[in-house]
Amino acid sequence: MLISIIIPCYYSEKTIGKVVDMVTEEFNNNEGYECEFVLVNDGSTDGTFNEIVALNRKYPNVRGVNLMRNFGQHNAIMAALNYTKGDYILGMDDDMQTHPSQIFKLIHKIEEGYDLVYGIYPEVKNGPIKNLTSIINRKTSRVMLSRPKEIESSNFWIITKSVRDEVIKFDTFNPYVDAVFYRVTNNIGMVPVEHFKREYGHSGYTFKKLLKLWMAYWNFSVIPLRISFFVGIFSFIAGLVFTILIIINKIIYPNLPVGWSSTMCVITLLFGVVLMVLGIVGEYLGKIILILNKTPQYVIRDTVGINESER
Repeated sequence: MLISIIIPCYYSEKTIGKVVDMVTEEFNNNEGYECEFVLVNDGSTDGTFNEIVALNRKYPNVRGVNLMRNFGQHNAIMAALNYTKGDYILGMDDDMQTHPSQIFKLIHKIEEGYDLVYGIYPEVKNGPIKNLTSIINRKTSRVMLSRPKEIESSNFWIITKSVRDEVIKFDTFNPYVDAVFYRVTNNIGMVPVEHFKREYGHSGYTFKKLLKLWMAYWNFSVIPLRISFFVGIFSFIAGLVFTILIIINKIIYPNLPVGWSSTMCVITLLFGVVLMVLGIVGEYLGKIILILNKTPQYVIRDTVGINESER
């Protein structure tokens, strides 16, 4: 059985070689399984792609893709998926947090008949900011992406080839891989795995990149538009009630002066709601324009170990 290991690489020249070595050792210790690697250099300007080329010389089953710029982790995953040949495709990181020693826990779990299996972490070894963003991600993804309540997601997963074949049909410029998974199947499993500390460097996700990733949810949901609709209704009702109260108050107390400050507060509130709704609509319109302009999901500069006919 052939397992395709896909790894998005971002400034990982010091770690990716060790990851490949350890994964290879795991497969050598488990008979009946073979693996191939599809490593995608996501715009790193260090020696990451040179290391991928060196790994290709060392291991013939290592294939590499070099993107022209940094497109983002999920775009790099989509690029890798297009070059996999395995019966199962396993996604992991380049920093040793998704540890090679845990791979066969996912493989054995998906062999029970699932289409998708996530490795979940009973104990997470991240910083407080990353933990906070993970909590926000879990809460909002259930609402916006229709993720099943009983399912936890992670960046350590394995899918069947049939799921992969459907996922690569999605070619929008700003993908969110988990959302595409949920659209393809609800036959999802989980297996506990150990979460390891990052061996070198730090996360490439800045606050700006995390926000951009979260905004990718909007490609798969109209929930923000529905929220803006109900906020508009609430504001209208609140304004109507406030107006009636002012009229009644004026009738009861005819000499009561009308407050300038309260008027300005109401105007500011209502205009704030209007601008918020326009901003949400504008975000959707902007995404539509980018899609119509055929903004690329990724652009390949070089490849190694990949035939010209596959490109």
